[in-house]
Amino acid sequence: MTTPATGAPPAEAPPLVTARARSGRFAVAVLIIAIPLVLALLGPLFAGEAGPRAASFTLGGGHWAGTDFVGRDVWRQVLLGGRPVVVTALAATALAYAVALPLGLISALTHRTWLEELLMRPLDVVLAVPSLLLILLVAAVLAPGPMGLALLVALVNIPDAARIIRATAAEAASRPAVEALRMQGETWWRMAVGYVGRSALRTLATDAGVRLTGVLYLVATAAFLGVGVEPDAADWAVMVDRNRTGLFVQPWAVVVPALLIVGLTVGVNLLVDAALATREGRVRPGRKPGEKPGEMGESSP
Repeated sequence: MTTPATGAPPAEAPPLVTARARSGRFAVAVLIIAIPLVLALLGPLFAGEAGPRAASFTLGGGHWAGTDFVGRDVWRQVLLGGRPVVVTALAATALAYAVALPLGLISALTHRTWLEELLMRPLDVVLAVPSLLLILLVAAVLAPGPMGLALLVALVNIPDAARIIRATAAEAASRPAVEALRMQGETWWRMAVGYVGRSALRTLATDAGVRLTGVLYLVATAAFLGVGVEPDAADWAVMVDRNRTGLFVQPWAVVVPALLIVGLTVGVNLLVDAALATREGRVRPGRKPGEKPGEMGESSP
């Protein structure tokens, strides 16, 4: 009697399920981040003119989200208050990487120890000072505006960003492929960006998501403490600070901007993770990371 062969599950099933999971994860991330982003970028267009002020911390009277600590409409303040937070955070993150990326790549690829020390050691001085303390110290002397706050936040993020980029790029720069490119006379740009940068892309993208969250925290905290913004400015972080005294009377003045800040930070990290998972599934369908063809256990025909 012949024993029927037990067929393996279709090879297409696991990738299909994985693709659906990745698509769902990506959709959730986009939905979470879209709400605060749309309100931040397009909100001022729909805010309209400021109406007459009402009593502080009240509900109703044409203010469906209530009024704030000086009687302004909370929903109008929400529409106006997202753009400063988002633009400052994005500008600070972009500025930090604009400086940290070339510093990290040059330090990883150079064979001159003195150059590496010259580039990296001064950053340790900035890294030794707590970020918020440095911002407060500089703000006490210069009183920066929104652009100055973005520069300060970028400055305190450059040292650890550069160190992460250098550590990630150094591993890729030590591979034989880089030596082969150097012996072939390839340009530094092709080696640094074309090979080393692409090899470190996954780590850098993950760091960018986490760093943007940290930058949002610093920008919101600085605004909470009155650095870079006016005390009564339309700003989500300022709203949380100024309206916290009426939290149990009119909670929407605090809850709505706080939820938008949380949604923005969570959505950024979910979106980065979903994008990396989608790229990993597209590059290596059905194959473990680092696995080469012929190592998957298939028998030879």
